[in-house]
Amino acid sequence: MTTTKQQLNNREIISNMQQSAALFPGQASQYVGMGRELYQSSAAVRELYELASLLIGEDLAQISFDGPAELLKRTRFTQPAILVHSLAALTVMDRSFPRPTVAAGHSLGEYGALVAAGSLSAEDAIKLVVQRARLMEEASQAKPGTMAAIIGLTLAEVEQLCNDASSAGIVTPANINAKLQIAVSGETPAVQKAVELAKTRGARRVVMLEVGGAFHSPLMEPARQGMEQALADVRIENPEIMFIPNVTAAPVSDGATIRELLIRQITSPVRWGESMEYIAQMGVQSVMEIGPGKVLSGLAKREMRPERLISLDTLEDIESFLDPAPVL
Repeated sequence: MTTTKQQLNNREIISNMQQSAALFPGQASQYVGMGRELYQSSAAVRELYELASLLIGEDLAQISFDGPAELLKRTRFTQPAILVHSLAALTVMDRSFPRPTVAAGHSLGEYGALVAAGSLSAEDAIKLVVQRARLMEEASQAKPGTMAAIIGLTLAEVEQLCNDASSAGIVTPANINAKLQIAVSGETPAVQKAVELAKTRGARRVVMLEVGGAFHSPLMEPARQGMEQALADVRIENPEIMFIPNVTAAPVSDGATIRELLIRQITSPVRWGESMEYIAQMGVQSVMEIGPGKVLSGLAKREMRPERLISLDTLEDIESFLDPAPVL
């Protein structure tokens, strides 16, 4: 009886997690049908969806499983759907989930990472993200804006073109996903001007993003104020493992600071590229993406180049990871 190299790697990760990272995806990772098998497999998972549905006032399970895609893309539904999917994966693994060395999440993914790190309860994370999604959607409706991805320019170059485009309105770097992959966010005329400037300054590719608003920009200030109130009375424990927040891209070890950074995160850039760099410099070589899609896995594969990269999205993914079948 033999096993494949990947099966050996999985078993090694389970028995020795000293060098592993758990990454939690953010908005744009959603897809219709996400989480269905996890929901069907576990009463505890169904309770997570029921809580989120009660708070939202809509059936989140039905929206996640059946869509339509346009409805699932609404910020109000997207953020809770992605978080609950990530928490569902953790719930299905339960005590079999090997505790990682470090956890991080992209934007709303921070809430899943904080549950994995022992700082937030799953219930509090869901309550906060439901409020966060509502506040960000309302801010987007009050002050419409958009985002665009710029590939092939450095952060300094993107900052300069945002400054040059500011005559048309507010525009700022928002998602610094890698050294040469940065999304800008702000008022639509200013973002459009930044896009045109990027094309003339050597960007390899520029893409207008289909998003509900100008996330991680000053236009989200009303949402930031709302999250400050929402977070005021929530218990946030010191993380039990290393946690890397978006705002600093460096470890934070106390709950009070985490609270402040979750507030600041709403209007601050997501420093994801630096976060990956920090984790890679730790010597982490086993990376797990927990939740829908493979957006963070793709970035990690290109930027971190880990020895082992595992996506824990579907029930099949989880079962294969925890109990890889031998090859006869």
